[in-house]
Amino acid sequence: MAFKLKTKLEEALLSALRSLRDFAYSRPASFGSPRSLRARPRIGIALGGGFARGLAHIGVLKVLIRNGIPIDALAGTSAGSVVAAGFASGLTIEELIEQAHKIRWNGFARWTVARLGLATNERMGTALRRVLRCTRFEDLRIPLAVVATDISTGEPVTFRRGDLIPVLRASCSFPGLFTPVEYEGRMLVDGAIVGSVPALALREFGVDKIIAVHLKANGRHSPTNIFQVIGQSFHIAEAVNQAAWRDHCDLVIEPDVTEFKWDDFERADELIRAGECAALKALPALRALLEPQLQLAVAPPIAER
Repeated sequence: MAFKLKTKLEEALLSALRSLRDFAYSRPASFGSPRSLRARPRIGIALGGGFARGLAHIGVLKVLIRNGIPIDALAGTSAGSVVAAGFASGLTIEELIEQAHKIRWNGFARWTVARLGLATNERMGTALRRVLRCTRFEDLRIPLAVVATDISTGEPVTFRRGDLIPVLRASCSFPGLFTPVEYEGRMLVDGAIVGSVPALALREFGVDKIIAVHLKANGRHSPTNIFQVIGQSFHIAEAVNQAAWRDHCDLVIEPDVTEFKWDDFERADELIRAGECAALKALPALRALLEPQLQLAVAPPIAER
């Protein structure tokens, strides 16, 4: 009797293991289509630099999320890296907007007397540790790449693992204004020097489509101080070299932020709205990049009320 019971238990266990193995290696079921939902292209979003203008990225993400556009990976440089890190760490759009309203110069920077810069963004590290849901790349909800520039060699340096905080500080260290950040044997500054939008940094994540968010800020402005001179120089240089990243993108969303100054943090709502408007205009093209069955399932664009 005991022998028969043992035999039956062994047979039941083997049957369960075979079923589990078959399930693990089976093809995903299709839903109303011969193609699996796994065939949906993986979408990567690259957020460019822009200092205060980078708040427009929040508006873009807001529209994408509300309209069901998937985000499988993120890359950011300069201000775009901070927004990307916040979202990837698990902050909601509402929480990002709340933090945007609090940003002021004294909250992330202070003036200093140094040979390599006029200010330091050390305070940014403290602020980020307080706001982000996690502070290591490995713990992020969405894969993230952050690009900085090695000021000694001129090389782009892409980070995908390790401590987020020094990397974000480095990517936002506007040369001439902030002192460089020394990290892992390198002297790092703003990633926008080597490319205003970090499109190529997404390739290692295996994405199929790259969506870039480029902040158009190269309007006609007559600088009135040294910081505006440096900023305008950046915009001119990046306008000439846009092909370096545009050629790798499937779609470019361009919020019009030409009327905003580099430090217009107090105009957060207007900047976010500029991002929303640009993303809403781009929705038809975004949906065209996705699978046909997914396009049919998405509702009409949801605009802000």
